[in-house]
Amino acid sequence: MEKLTERGATRNHVSAGFVLGTTSTYTTTVTTECVIDGVFGTTLGAQTNTASPTTDAATGAAFVAMGDNKATVLVWGVNLAGAIQLCQGSIEDTEVGVTATAGAFLKAPQFPNLPDDFCPIAYNLVRTAPSASDFTPGTSSWTATGITASVAKNISVLPARPRIV
Repeated sequence: MEKLTERGATRNHVSAGFVLGTTSTYTTTVTTECVIDGVFGTTLGAQTNTASPTTDAATGAAFVAMGDNKATVLVWGVNLAGAIQLCQGSIEDTEVGVTATAGAFLKAPQFPNLPDDFCPIAYNLVRTAPSASDFTPGTSSWTATGITASVAKNISVLPARPRIV
């Protein structure tokens, strides 16, 4: 009897060249090629400083703002229609930072539950310092004073946990 271990797989088949843009935007340099539950989706073409989503694809609600000394993980993806999607993971405390310098992770934020119609293409971590204004994904600037946004990690599948190093 044959085992079908890849049945219903969700996978991004290319590195999208995903990077955080200026302000609250994002950029990709390659067209995505996503499969969701075994079905090829519509591609998302290369994007340049495109507005980030302002609602969480997992909850349908606005993103949760982060106060001082917090960290979260953001998972970027594409749905079957080829539209960019964004989901926010858990918000965790960090070590207390110094003025505009974010503190170290106490523990890694957890990835969010993702919608069925979602193929992850990248993720990034965000930390806030004591002097930071509240950070809200989709509207706050990645480069605002007191905000530390990690370089996005381009992925084929969602790893077991976010890499915080």
